[in-house]
Amino acid sequence: MVWDMRVILPLVALLLVVAGGGAWLWLERGAAPPLRVGTNVWPGYEPLYLARELGYYRRRPIKLLELRSASDVMQLLRAGSIEAAALTLDETLSVLQDGFDLGVIAVMDVSQGGDVLLARPPIGTLAQLKGKRVGVESSAVGAILLDGALEAGRLRDDQIEIVPLTVDEHEAAYRHRRIDAIVTFEPVATRLREQGARVLFDSRQIPSRIVDVLVVRRDLVRGREAALRVLLDGYFQALAFMRNQPRRAAELSARRLNLTPEEVQRSYRGLRLPTLTDNHRWLSGAIPLLSVTGRRIAAFMVQKRLLRHSVDPKRLAEPRFLPGVVRD
Repeated sequence: MVWDMRVILPLVALLLVVAGGGAWLWLERGAAPPLRVGTNVWPGYEPLYLARELGYYRRRPIKLLELRSASDVMQLLRAGSIEAAALTLDETLSVLQDGFDLGVIAVMDVSQGGDVLLARPPIGTLAQLKGKRVGVESSAVGAILLDGALEAGRLRDDQIEIVPLTVDEHEAAYRHRRIDAIVTFEPVATRLREQGARVLFDSRQIPSRIVDVLVVRRDLVRGREAALRVLLDGYFQALAFMRNQPRRAAELSARRLNLTPEEVQRSYRGLRLPTLTDNHRWLSGAIPLLSVTGRRIAAFMVQKRLLRHSVDPKRLAEPRFLPGVVRD
């Protein structure tokens, strides 16, 4: 049978009008796949999910993937199963040393108390950790906080028993008394404090050492510039919503974080969320602040054998996807 295209084309046009949204789905099958962004659970990453909740990514090529731990996020980024990831700066350096061409497109938060060392009573001082079991994730961020705590308590790492734990194991390990103390972060920290855990040390005592960033693999995002701009537009819109309507934002995030709205708001007391203007300062200029901070963290990681070799973070800063400077 011979089909007359003069008949078929008008019919197709009619079907598109009648089908409405379904037709758009059909058209989108030939479009580029969504930009996949991996994160673990952490209040500093929550503006991404708030943006999704508020509809800023609706019908946009963005797919957010919540994973159990930062280790899982790093593994998927290395494997090319995600194009973008929310990681701490030290985790980013760990991936960078493996030869991946990474770009930091946003600085999401600076920890100012959000990362903590908690202990089970009656332990009340850092010195009392001597001989005790301390849980910590096998990542540089855990090592950075623990190193600061041990230095403050005048302890060596061979004077405690280190128990490697991923963040999804922290609560159970504390509850079942497998550990005496734990290096952890929000929202787990809030739930453990409710169970009686005491704060012995937090990231306020090591300022600017724990920084979270939104990173991309440059080889996987070529031609995806529009999606990256959509991602950041939604992110900064969500940040503005959080500032203007903090209670409503906390209500929308509470269920995901497994906290009450009041606990969500308290969890942000330990974080500074850089504004859009702040981000231009972090990522732009002849020597971006990100590069300065990155070099300092890389030196620490080499010293502690958390990196196999030195890495140069000077190419990490990637400001071109940020929205233009606005008054925050």
